[in-house]
Amino acid sequence: MNNKKREKMPISERAKQFAPFSPLSGLNKALREREKVYIPKAELSSESAEELSAKLNLLKKGVQVKLIYYSDGNYISCEGIVTQINKIKRTVTIVKNTVSFDDIYEVCRSAE
Repeated sequence: MNNKKREKMPISERAKQFAPFSPLSGLNKALREREKVYIPKAELSSESAEELSAKLNLLKKGVQVKLIYYSDGNYISCEGIVTQINKIKRTVTIVKNTVSFDDIYEVCRSAE
């Protein structure tokens, strides 16, 4: 028999024994992606596009607005204060959310 005393394992090493193990680490993410329902992007009529363009031209920094825009296969609603408008890059930033003009479906002032 071996009577040598074993050294205790440091606590930091012991914790690693109980770390979760997933042999198929990307499986859950892949399944969630397959469950997503993608909505095709709607094409605006020329009248709607002109109306939207006029509303975007009236936007000013500091105004509270509500946007509906297309992103990653879905329409998303975002409401907040306009923090930046970049007419060269054609983007509007609401708080920290930057949206391309081309993805915007609807814009209205929050008071409306």
